[in-house]
Amino acid sequence: MNYRLIALDMDGTLLDSNHEISPKTAAALQEVAARGTEIVLCTGRTPVNSIPYMEQLGLHEEGYVIVHNGAATVHTGTREVIHQFPLDTAALENYMHYCRQHDIHFDINTAFEIYVDSPENMQAAAQEMYAKFQSFQMKPLLLPAWEELSAPVLKLSAFASPDQLDTAYKEWSLWTPEFNILRSGEFFIDLMHPRASKGDALQALAESRGIAPAEIMAIGNYYNDVSMIQYAGLGIAVDNSPLEVKAAADEVTYSNDEEGVYHMLQKYAGVTG
Repeated sequence: MNYRLIALDMDGTLLDSNHEISPKTAAALQEVAARGTEIVLCTGRTPVNSIPYMEQLGLHEEGYVIVHNGAATVHTGTREVIHQFPLDTAALENYMHYCRQHDIHFDINTAFEIYVDSPENMQAAAQEMYAKFQSFQMKPLLLPAWEELSAPVLKLSAFASPDQLDTAYKEWSLWTPEFNILRSGEFFIDLMHPRASKGDALQALAESRGIAPAEIMAIGNYYNDVSMIQYAGLGIAVDNSPLEVKAAADEVTYSNDEEGVYHMLQKYAGVTG
């Protein structure tokens, strides 16, 4: 099959445990792209800390990233937001109040910015997480009143221990479903527009490019990847995925630290190196 688009989750899939793309995988992606296949990164990250990886690969001038777990799609050359799912900010207030009461850190995301309640009161783990963002020239801002934001709100991310988030997820799932409540990582829950997902964003992008699902390969590792794995003609889970994610995939490959993406490019995309 000649795949016209390959959609790749980043953390836990394309990136190894050091958050790097292996040289072998990078060369394989460049080889496939040189033959005309579009490489699209699909991530919970922001454009600011995902586009540099497209730049590293030399694929940014005419590329796309699906960011915030599908809440926005951005052209990597122009930084234009070509598609997004804005949130009802008033409906976020109950969730923000819950987080404050239960000592769960949260941030509010527009396409290009991250806002926090109080930078001074962030837990040490959250401070460490944001310190990594700053290597991409990205620093959380103080959250203003909703009407003072210059761009639509796309996501609330809650960050805490897995036990805290297990409880929050169960409780929030019983509330009125204004949002897509997504367990996007062991330490994260994302609240997004009900239609926002990697699968929906990938479908919108593919249809705009005239690409059928059968012409798409998607590779991921977590629950937030299931929608795109199931949308793609070939959906693949890396070996470090939870069992439910593996069950949703057509195939399971090696882990992210064993160059699982490379092996699938070699098997299905004609990579020879």
